[in-house]
Amino acid sequence: MKNRLLLLFIFPVVFCLNSLGQTSNATLKGIIVSEKGEPLDMVNVSLKDYVLGTTSKRDGTFLLRIPSQKNIVVVFSSMGYKTAFDTINAAPNEQITLKITMSESNLNLAEIMVTQSRREGGNVTRIDPKMLDLVAGSAAGAVETLVKTLPGVSSNNELSSQYNVRGGNFDENMVYVNDIEIYRPFLIRAGQQEGLSFINSDMVSTIEFSAGGFDAKYDDKMSSVLDIKYRKPAGFGASAMVSLLGATAHVEDVSMKGKLSHISGFRYKTSQYLLGTLDEQGEYDPRFLDFQTYITYAVSDNFDLSVLGNIARNQYKFIPETRETTFGTWQAPLNTKIYFDGQEVDDFQTYLGAVSGNYHPNNHLNLKIIASAYYATERETYDILGDYYLNELERDMSSEEYGDSVLNLGVGSFINHARNHLQSTVYSFSHRGAFDSENHLLNWGVKYQHEDIDSKINQWVYRDSTGYSIPYSDTEVLLYSSLNSKNKISSNRLTAFIQDNLKFTTSKGDLYLNGGIRFHYWDFNNEFLVSPRATLSYYPEWKTKISFRLSGGMYYQTAFFKELLFTDGTIDYNNRAQRSYQILAGTDLIFTAWDRPFRVTSEAYYKYMDRLIPYQIDNVRIQYLPELESFGYATGIDTKINGEFVSGLQSWASLSFMSTKENVIDDGHGWIPRPSDQWMNFSLFFQDYLPGNPSYKMQLSGFYGAGLPTGPPNGEPYQRVFRMPPYRRIDLGFSKVLISEANPVNSGFFRYFKDAWVSLEVFNLLNINNTISYYWVSSMEGDQFAVPNYLTGRRINLKLNVKF
Repeated sequence: MKNRLLLLFIFPVVFCLNSLGQTSNATLKGIIVSEKGEPLDMVNVSLKDYVLGTTSKRDGTFLLRIPSQKNIVVVFSSMGYKTAFDTINAAPNEQITLKITMSESNLNLAEIMVTQSRREGGNVTRIDPKMLDLVAGSAAGAVETLVKTLPGVSSNNELSSQYNVRGGNFDENMVYVNDIEIYRPFLIRAGQQEGLSFINSDMVSTIEFSAGGFDAKYDDKMSSVLDIKYRKPAGFGASAMVSLLGATAHVEDVSMKGKLSHISGFRYKTSQYLLGTLDEQGEYDPRFLDFQTYITYAVSDNFDLSVLGNIARNQYKFIPETRETTFGTWQAPLNTKIYFDGQEVDDFQTYLGAVSGNYHPNNHLNLKIIASAYYATERETYDILGDYYLNELERDMSSEEYGDSVLNLGVGSFINHARNHLQSTVYSFSHRGAFDSENHLLNWGVKYQHEDIDSKINQWVYRDSTGYSIPYSDTEVLLYSSLNSKNKISSNRLTAFIQDNLKFTTSKGDLYLNGGIRFHYWDFNNEFLVSPRATLSYYPEWKTKISFRLSGGMYYQTAFFKELLFTDGTIDYNNRAQRSYQILAGTDLIFTAWDRPFRVTSEAYYKYMDRLIPYQIDNVRIQYLPELESFGYATGIDTKINGEFVSGLQSWASLSFMSTKENVIDDGHGWIPRPSDQWMNFSLFFQDYLPGNPSYKMQLSGFYGAGLPTGPPNGEPYQRVFRMPPYRRIDLGFSKVLISEANPVNSGFFRYFKDAWVSLEVFNLLNINNTISYYWVSSMEGDQFAVPNYLTGRRINLKLNVKF
């Protein structure tokens, strides 16, 4: 085993050393301009059938190391412009210079051209969708796995697609697909139940993410926004993937002379293979299915209709048998054994449909109408009996009983019961518009939304220790905790926004001001909210390529359902939206090292928050405490460096420092850490390839997050004085391109394959026991012990991808 682990470490080292010593490549450089001769920045420069690529700089120039002595097709692409191609064959060490002129595309929708034809001033990170095929350890979703590597983002659960951003919780993050807000199930309490995230990476066209300071066009959440656009195909294409964790397939095509296009995807996932590494052993049977389609029909040159549809069913069945967990310290090693009886059966079904009409009379004006409907049924049922034994272990390494139980500290049992059901329906009608003039980019929108929630919760926990029920009573048997409630909520929301992006050109640089205001009315509590937001960006004409930005605004977190539930299951009808005042300052520095482009991004932020609802978190389930109210803050600094550490391949590293605390009003305990208080977070995404043969590739994702605060179950917020161990994880992937357009197979069944590659992935390379939560048991003396719930261990996954 040690030799195998050593080989896994040697592989990436060999890759890196070979890359540094490569001499058989050539150099491609040049400049990209518009038809007017203006330099174009952020143009994607890629090699067809290779993972190599870069982007043009602010002055339109680019530089890329390419394989020599091969016919290479170079692709130049940017939103709002026709894709350009050039074929070259370079000699070893040759330097080729190109000048590429790109013309505006008449095929692209004016919606895209209006929003992308100028440099945006927002705090937005763009992720290349081609990266999605390369992600190792993407059990929770490829898009979300990449997002977790960005600065300001943290996650301590590889089984979940959820993440924290700058001190916020999961509920404070927005996700949009084609301007449709995406919802996640309410009753999910653990990552293994979660199943598939909504985003189908086979269908993605663009990915934009903001960790704060986002524009008024986005809804009312306090932390982040992930904005996804699905692809409108230009021709036939298909793909399929199969691995030990499931399978996916997608097909796309156009017909009716290009007027009708569709892209559809099917996904199946099972995490049974991963869950087998958990301490809790038994019969895991998770089955997650998903189908999505996106259809567009061009009624005329100026008007098109599109339909987005999704059907998903996530089923989770589990019959637990035994669990054994060793924990504690060297001075006090402990062990707990649990023997189970019973089972859990969960079923989550979601349906989403949206129809949009897009009218674009010219390249300056776009008008869009969207109607959408979301329906979900959730069922969580379990009856599980457990008998536990808490033991102290022999720690004397010279003893024959080393590692064995030498003292029983406690015995007990528990029964967990639940019959939870929830139905939710959300439908909305909205209008969005954009108008682009020479110095203005005006966006506006209005939306009406109706929500119906029908919830029936019946759950309880019984515990006993050494034959006595907890809490103890000499007259009756009491439950440790219970909740029995029925609630129906029907409400309406009306939201609107307007924002403008102004450009000021001076002899010393370009100045962009993005200012907007957002309105929100909810008839549930008759609350009317006003959210002003603004961003100022400056691009000086300096020799050093640097830019500055300053953002500020007011952000609200309006309740949806969970925030309204008191701990006894009743509804808080006096709820007020949580509020955050945010200010952010950042810089972007672009420089060249080893003739390769690099970018350093840094942001410092401060968020003052009031009207907060304190909460507790167990795994991924958030329990709000609306009986309490607090005010707090989050402050920190995020830094990211990305660039071509290996020529032609983008890699990056992110480092964040953060502190977030709250003060619960009238509890007398002052400032306490919030559940998301993580003082340091580091993440890494690194790529490499075999010199002279880019068909052999390596990808590595690394995560380190400082320990999060936690406390006893059903405790008060001030009792969060204990810290979990830090989250540490490395995922490693190797891949080999088997078939490509540059290396096709012209006979047999494989002649239908355009691309094919095989990947070997190692999840949790170092096999670290990461803690996600705790189960608390009692000793005979009444002391409580926190037994860690560990996440998944090391697993090897084999994956085959093909494209047609």
